[in-house]
Amino acid sequence: MTPNGSAIRAIREAQQLSLRTLSDRTGLNRGYLSRLERGFIRDPADERVEAIAQAMRVPTDAITHKETT
Repeated sequence: MTPNGSAIRAIREAQQLSLRTLSDRTGLNRGYLSRLERGFIRDPADERVEAIAQAMRVPTDAITHKETT
């Protein structure tokens, strides 16, 4: 599962969630979330991406890139 950092940031900002709030909801470090949004983390654990989607109440597909095979 490849995260789409710009989608994560756009949804988070549209929902008026701060990185601190998202961090509190997911248990993930704010710095980690920031690096993920900026594309510095390209292969996070699936559980982390799922936790972010759940915290923002969106489907996982909304915050990941489409896998091409």
